[in-house]
Amino acid sequence: MKKLIFLFAALLILTNGFAQKYYAKNAYVKFHSDSPMEKIEAVNNTGSTVFDLASGRVEFAALINAFQFDRALMQEHFNENYMESGKFPKATFKGAIENYSALNLSKPGTYKVDVSGDMTMHGVTNRIKVPAEVKVETGGLSSETKFKIKCEDYKISIPSVVRDKIAKEIEVTVKTKYLPMPQK
Repeated sequence: MKKLIFLFAALLILTNGFAQKYYAKNAYVKFHSDSPMEKIEAVNNTGSTVFDLASGRVEFAALINAFQFDRALMQEHFNENYMESGKFPKATFKGAIENYSALNLSKPGTYKVDVSGDMTMHGVTNRIKVPAEVKVETGGLSSETKFKIKCEDYKISIPSVVRDKIAKEIEVTVKTKYLPMPQK
């Protein structure tokens, strides 16, 4: 009986140890606009992502209407006037780690990598390349990136009446705690 329990436990550990994909359903996304007139921030804790360990591919999606602002009116304007979240409900990224060989998944540590791919937002897709940190930890992986985007690159129109209140470049921060994807 002890051998059977040991065998079952070893099989379970090995199966999880060879998981090829990691995922998260609660990735943190924040955007920050800092202009001389006003600071604007919004946070979304419902981003979903998958990281394929075999290929270094990463996919990410965030619902636009899940961004939370300090002021309800600001959130309403963001969804209805700027991002048109009824028409364009999510932002997505599909790409890969460029220098994937620099990432040693068998050794705990923090690794600096570059991630490039296609980001789609407001119905517009642009190729982007961003620096990121991947942390290999016991029981999972985590990542963090910070980069800037321009509203005009995604055809997000800002009315002239509030244009001075919004920075030309918006800083985006993404933090993810990945877990092994359950095997089917």
